[in-house]
Amino acid sequence: MSDTLPAAFAQTMQQQLGSNWKQFAEAIQKPSPISIRFNPSKIESVPNLKPIPWTSLGFYLSERPLFTLDPLFHAGTYYVQEASSMFIEHALKKNVDFQKRLNVLDLCAAPGGKSTLLASLINENSLLISNEVIRSRASILAENLQKWGNDNIVVTNNDPEDFQTLNGFFDVIVVDAPCSGEGLFRKDPDAMKEWSEENVDLCSKRQRRIVADIWPALKQDGILIYSTCTYNRLENEENLQWIKNEHDVEFLAVDTDSSWGVQEIIEDKVKGYRFYPHKVAGEGFFMSIIRKKESEDTTKIKASKNTFGTPTKKVMDSLVKWIRHAEEKQFIQRDELIQFFPKAFTDEIAFFSKNFKLVIAGTFTANVKQEKLIPEHALAMSNALNGDHFGKIDMPLDQALKYLRKETLPSDGSNLGFNLITYQHTPLGWANVLSNRINNLYPAEWRIRMK
Repeated sequence: MSDTLPAAFAQTMQQQLGSNWKQFAEAIQKPSPISIRFNPSKIESVPNLKPIPWTSLGFYLSERPLFTLDPLFHAGTYYVQEASSMFIEHALKKNVDFQKRLNVLDLCAAPGGKSTLLASLINENSLLISNEVIRSRASILAENLQKWGNDNIVVTNNDPEDFQTLNGFFDVIVVDAPCSGEGLFRKDPDAMKEWSEENVDLCSKRQRRIVADIWPALKQDGILIYSTCTYNRLENEENLQWIKNEHDVEFLAVDTDSSWGVQEIIEDKVKGYRFYPHKVAGEGFFMSIIRKKESEDTTKIKASKNTFGTPTKKVMDSLVKWIRHAEEKQFIQRDELIQFFPKAFTDEIAFFSKNFKLVIAGTFTANVKQEKLIPEHALAMSNALNGDHFGKIDMPLDQALKYLRKETLPSDGSNLGFNLITYQHTPLGWANVLSNRINNLYPAEWRIRMK
């Protein structure tokens, strides 16, 4: 592959790496490591796999399976994520008190790797805003977060500058900035085809604009995680120097073990961490932990008149049986759709609903048809589901895959009504069992097409 690398990229990397260039060039010709991160809310124990040392629930696989044909993947039991990017967990745990109530923003969030990681780190009293500016990618993000099962998440589809109205609102902001993608060359050949020196310069300017747009929304002493999946200094060290020159900040350090192979960068009080594929079992990645020291007027989200509709008492009498700790949830109804989220965030979600482009907020729960409830798929994925209230049909692999393909399923006439379809006792979705057939309620837009 080194022969096909863009000449300007190869020249820059030779200068940057010196005697390590040959090792680097050989490493990017080898297959990418395969890694996954488990959902702590949906597993009781993890298999005997090789752990990724800088994350608690990330593991390497010896080979790449067909994830599409694993029902547990669709159930949100794990997320397929590149190992280097999981370092964000280590960085945040060392610098953020996750026992506190936090407002967290994942600004460039699709497809959801870092958002699902953040969702597993924050406590139930914290709020995660997961944003993606491209609408089609925001839908993929929403799908992955619904599968993860947390109800303290809002997915938005906004430009970074829209968050300037939220002065000092966020305790943590993660900016995994759109970049030239050099760290993905061996994993994604298209990234190599799209690379150019002009694009590197364009990405660097765009990254600065994104940080400038979002900066007012970070509170004093809040943490900004700035990361890219690229190697060059223009998008990494030079952008950090720009942040230092523009703002009153402190660059934070974390302990790393020499066996990890992570390179710590310290230049003129700027600190960062670089991942090279010849040093670590992962892709190219760069990350810095930045504390905002300058003061910021804080936006107070005030209680406003509740404009949300609410379900009828008859409907609520049924719903409270479906949800664990239902008394802690706010149920709202828009047309025929009911959803819930933690009561503690009613004002915040009302604010985001009014001022931002919401994709999801909390958990879609049910559709109401003449006061009869049809459960929503997101409820089956939810960690708040009271699964004991529903009948269950635990399917073997072949039947589970038919369900995920939204194929017709046979019925023996038992367990009539809405049932949870499960695989290895993990929910996959809903089915309505009739006397002569099973109506497969798996979302058509999520169905798998691979045979």
